[in-house]
Amino acid sequence: MKASDLLVKALENEGVEYIFGIPGEENLDFLNSLKKSKIKLIITRHEQAAGFMAATYGRLTGKAGVCLSTLGPGATNFATSAAYAQLGGMPIVMITGQKPIHESKQGHFQIVDIVEIMKPITKFSKQIVHGNLIPSLTREAFRIAEGERPGAVLLELPEDVAAEECNQTTLFSPKKIRRAVPEEKAVDSAIKFIEKAKNPLILIGAGANRKRAIKWIEKFIKKTEIPFFNTQMGKGIAPDVHDYYLGTAALSANDYIHCAIKKAGLIINIGHDVVEKPPFFMEHGKTKVVHINFLEAQVDDIYFPQIQVIGDIGNALWQITEKIKPQSHWDFQYYYKIRKKVQKDIQNTKNKESFPLSIGLVVAKVREKMPENGIVCLDNGMYKIWFARNYRCYRQNSLLLDNALATMGAGLPSAMMTKIVKPHKKVMAICGDGGFMMNSQELETAVRLKLDITVLILNDSAYGMIKWKQKTAGFDDFGLDLGNPDFVKYAESYGAIGHQVTSADNFSEV
Repeated sequence: MKASDLLVKALENEGVEYIFGIPGEENLDFLNSLKKSKIKLIITRHEQAAGFMAATYGRLTGKAGVCLSTLGPGATNFATSAAYAQLGGMPIVMITGQKPIHESKQGHFQIVDIVEIMKPITKFSKQIVHGNLIPSLTREAFRIAEGERPGAVLLELPEDVAAEECNQTTLFSPKKIRRAVPEEKAVDSAIKFIEKAKNPLILIGAGANRKRAIKWIEKFIKKTEIPFFNTQMGKGIAPDVHDYYLGTAALSANDYIHCAIKKAGLIINIGHDVVEKPPFFMEHGKTKVVHINFLEAQVDDIYFPQIQVIGDIGNALWQITEKIKPQSHWDFQYYYKIRKKVQKDIQNTKNKESFPLSIGLVVAKVREKMPENGIVCLDNGMYKIWFARNYRCYRQNSLLLDNALATMGAGLPSAMMTKIVKPHKKVMAICGDGGFMMNSQELETAVRLKLDITVLILNDSAYGMIKWKQKTAGFDDFGLDLGNPDFVKYAESYGAIGHQVTSADNFSEV
């Protein structure tokens, strides 16, 4: 069997549905093999967008998304997407091309060592040096990408290897592996810490976004009635409408929620790690932390938990929930004062009708118009903090944002992928003008695929978040203003429909 045919068979064996990307001449054998496959090839206008789409597929399904590029500049365009997936815990497998490795008459034309370049920002980066290795390397790539903690993997397929004949064609069947069970003594120690605390508080991070964990988070909260908050990427794992929900740690310090953090003698930290922007800073001799996660904590100057429960999060919470006894000395009254204050301030921002629109009003209007199971995909900018804090989530994965790499340019591709995976749900991308223009060419892809998504552009003709930071740091206003196209005409030029908002009432209508 030809090696490129074998790779396609191996991808089918892994249940791959889509491959996103831009092929080059080094991928032509693979492209020809893919032509006969049930896997759908989706051509994008930039490799970075293909990587963002693959990562979002991984985020929503738990299965590795797959993206494809040629060698050299095509492969280096995957770097930001790889880091996005790696830091965000999203499983992806990137397949890149390369010049022939056994014999080549093109010198070093377009050749860069992609395997080495990608090693620092992936879990696994490997060149396929012989077609017979494809079955084992493909299985290993998906195992690593999807295993805890999920992330990015790269396989490089050289042109001559893709064309060679293979005699080892037996595929390795994917098998579900049960995660390790947390050790009983660690569970008991955590329970003693929680029961002894006067003002325990729960923090939910992105790593808790697993079906089994979600189920037991709900049961743990219901039994103990301990209030909770979340990181930005943990938003919606436990619904915001929960009676015990305090809010989102949208900043690292001095936000609403940090009043509760200062009061807490113990934080029960479920599924968070230090890759995401810190929701709080630990200090020696102050608030204690119980770390519940698949992997042990990566300790640094601001995060050094005293108790760690390592293993399957759902199993850990099941054990804790079964054994823990709610305590009469627990005192949550101060937390509920904070909750009341937060809800009042959010309500006040809804009532301030103005034009140009305040961001608080934008969040409120979007929430009014989106159905409860609709999905909002955020790019990166100042508005992300407002949505993280003020946007109410009724369902898991109904507000997708990136607070790990926090790259601009991911909002539109993320929304496109979300619509492909969730075709019956309303999907909206929300982007600043700066972030939108970084991958705006993918409007053509969205139109070609007939994806009925809505893209909301918040236009301040500047890199607004950095401009705000510049001002608060006491620097002069300099170097951050932009020019923009007429976005209505720009949308129409791709065959999309464009509208311009002219008033607060008009915004609701549009």
